[in-house]
Amino acid sequence: MKKISLLVGCLLSMPMVFAQCEIHNRIQADGSMFYYIKPTPFYTTESKSLKINIVTDKENYFIALQPTPFPPKEVGNNIKDDLTLELSNKIKYKLKHYDTQYLKQDSILQVLYIIDKNDLKAFSTYEAVTASINMEGTEFVRDYDFKLHKSAIIEQLNCFLKEVEK
Repeated sequence: MKKISLLVGCLLSMPMVFAQCEIHNRIQADGSMFYYIKPTPFYTTESKSLKINIVTDKENYFIALQPTPFPPKEVGNNIKDDLTLELSNKIKYKLKHYDTQYLKQDSILQVLYIIDKNDLKAFSTYEAVTASINMEGTEFVRDYDFKLHKSAIIEQLNCFLKEVEK
């Protein structure tokens, strides 16, 4: 009976493991292809939230942030500052701003930050702890202490890195 319970438990948890590696793609306006895994909530309160996911063009890896609330397009397109992200190894990493996009008829703001190739190992090993983002047009700097799905960056990045190894 214990073996059956264990087997059922394993089978029920498998879709969650595989769902984490469900890779989607999107063609950008310039014709380039981006691959991504659906965003995961990292932080949620009544007044603000932050979703995060990994995006790649198969050459570079990006952290995509979807903050809420976000400024209107004319103001949000001025978000060009870098992201400071602290990992559980107690090191703060500065990620260069890559692009600011409004998706789905401007109902979602997504800001892309490039992960330095020298930092890929750290981002695929250590959980995210905090992030600081200069949200032009809302307030000076938004700080997030991650409470939810801290290992999402690790899991998503490892999905892509395993794909490259094949």
